[in-house]
Amino acid sequence: MANVSVAAEWQLLGDRYYRKPELYQPMRWKHIDLNRNKVACAPFGGPIALIRDDSKIVQLYAESALRKLRIFNSAGLLLSDAVWKNPGGRLIGLSWTDDQTLVCIVQDGTVYRYTVHAEPLEPNLSILGREHFDENVVECVFWGNGVVCVTETCKVFSISDFKNPMPVRLADPVAAPAETEELPHCVAVIEPQYTMSGNVEVLLAIGDAVVMVEEDEVQPLPLPPGDGPLQKMVVSGNGRFVASFTHDGRMAVYSTRFERIFEYQCEADENLRLIRSSLPEAVEACVDAAGHEFDVSRQRTLLRAASYGQAFCSNFQRDRIQEMCRTLRVLNAVSSPEIGIPLSIQQYKLLTPSVLIGRLINAHQHLLALRIAEYLGMNQEVVIMHWACSKITASSAIPDATLLEILLDKLKLCKGISYAAVAAHADKNGRRRLAAMLVEHEPRSSKQVPLLLSIGEEDTALTKATESGDTDLVYLVLFHIWQKEVAFLLWKESWELGKNPMASKGSPLHGPRIKLIEKAHSLFSETKEHTFESKAAEEHAKLLRMQHELEVTTKQAIFVDSSISDTIRTCIVLGNHRAAVKVKTEFKVSEKRWYWLKIFALATIRDWDALEKFSKEKRPPIGYRPFVEACIEADEKGEALKYIPKVADPRERAESYARIGMAKEAADAASQAKDGELLGRLKLTFAQNAAASSIFDTLRDRLSFQGVS
Repeated sequence: MANVSVAAEWQLLGDRYYRKPELYQPMRWKHIDLNRNKVACAPFGGPIALIRDDSKIVQLYAESALRKLRIFNSAGLLLSDAVWKNPGGRLIGLSWTDDQTLVCIVQDGTVYRYTVHAEPLEPNLSILGREHFDENVVECVFWGNGVVCVTETCKVFSISDFKNPMPVRLADPVAAPAETEELPHCVAVIEPQYTMSGNVEVLLAIGDAVVMVEEDEVQPLPLPPGDGPLQKMVVSGNGRFVASFTHDGRMAVYSTRFERIFEYQCEADENLRLIRSSLPEAVEACVDAAGHEFDVSRQRTLLRAASYGQAFCSNFQRDRIQEMCRTLRVLNAVSSPEIGIPLSIQQYKLLTPSVLIGRLINAHQHLLALRIAEYLGMNQEVVIMHWACSKITASSAIPDATLLEILLDKLKLCKGISYAAVAAHADKNGRRRLAAMLVEHEPRSSKQVPLLLSIGEEDTALTKATESGDTDLVYLVLFHIWQKEVAFLLWKESWELGKNPMASKGSPLHGPRIKLIEKAHSLFSETKEHTFESKAAEEHAKLLRMQHELEVTTKQAIFVDSSISDTIRTCIVLGNHRAAVKVKTEFKVSEKRWYWLKIFALATIRDWDALEKFSKEKRPPIGYRPFVEACIEADEKGEALKYIPKVADPRERAESYARIGMAKEAADAASQAKDGELLGRLKLTFAQNAAASSIFDTLRDRLSFQGVS
């Protein structure tokens, strides 16, 4: 590009030159008219959120009548979208927080949050609180991680941090004439880090005046005569100045206390410097200019000039150019249209490389994030860990063995990476077998053993703890086993059998007890009045004899004196299904009772494959609700979800969905039941979820309209 063209890009404003470079021409999006949409641009080259402005009458052309929330990168490349179905009235404003969470505020004060992938975040918030539910928001101003809202009655509310949302009502602006109900012309916010009090300060242009509103006071600010009313205000990045448009189209700049800024400021005379060679300054200027340049060819030209001049400078910092080259390679990589994060060098330094890498991995740009981390000599573990967890979440159709090979191929690139953390994520996503295979590769026993316990591998955990020689880990495993009722019972009896070899032959008292009970049976059977007692004694003797045989064959002294149900349950827990069936047959246990016992026994030992197979043998006589209850009691919501759709009664199905936190599915099932009382109970269950409560209210109103109570 010719030098005259480069110079022509710069515009003189006061005593400074400015330019506005076009980074992406044309933008990648198509048929996007910004005037028809509400727009939110994230700072530091972040994403752009668009949604059709429902306050304007627009022609739809060929697009759907349903509004869509669309998220693009800075080059206009679509990242994600979602249909906007949120209740609460008109969308008042939207903005991005510092951690790139999209915040949307609707008319009734409800705050909806989305990720960069257009995924909703729960729970939804309310900035107005319950006391002011009848108010409507008319204006909102965002900053960093907070927001200020103004209602139609000129009340001011704020949230200082969406990570710890605590809505606060600020003082009422006394300058607002109550009789005219005049609303502010514009609103601006001075962020807490720039205020003396450490709290947010809100500037409201009301009538010809400006007032500053804090949590407990309102302070009128002096506005120069003739400047009001102000139509728009913006606070500078350092919180010191306010730029505003006046009613007659002028732009004025004030301090945040609304004192007019002089046109010229006193500065130190730049000519009063130490006398030195001008060449180092020229080299430094070329390097600095290259850092502020977005065009790669101009960067190359400036750096070549700096490199040439450096050869003649004896006191110039030698690694300055190399450092700038590294920085520019990173900035050029992330500003490509495929990535779409255009950062200036000041933004890059303020953001820091580690935060930039975090944003890349959140956008699923793991390869570029890994290359940047490797190029800058940073720790690559965070990138590989995030990739591995994302891969597990997105690969539900890939078999465990195949996925394990894919993961290990990348995880081995980073020495010392925590396989246990990846295994924990796999377990959280319901892939317990994959978690067990991953944890085998964890070299640190201190991380390996607790995870093995959490996935139910107590035997392996005890072996690993013993091999490590760490007594604390051994005790950890033993205490964990002790806390599990069934496992502790088996361990205790096995320990007693190990101390007493005679126990493997059964208790010596069992024989005399059986003989005594059989004699009682014989005596009771001699009279017709004691038929029940005779039958009970016969059954008791038969049960004791069978329990004694089970203790001898299993070498587990845990059967005698337990009930028929407990005997069946213990056989199933030990994996002796044949013995369980034999007990069922001998004592004519009903099918319904048998199903209850086997379902909860299989859930106790977490044998989910066997439970699913059992459910498919034939139609359960007790229905599928017990399968659901057993899975939920074992804290396995994913397993429960297999059986809930099979529950015949829509009321029970709705309650089951509610127990695992699935509000939409619960609402669908409840609507089939046409039970208003059930909808009311479900609404109370999801009281903290505003969207879910709205669904249940809508369904209940629909039933009332149909005459169903």
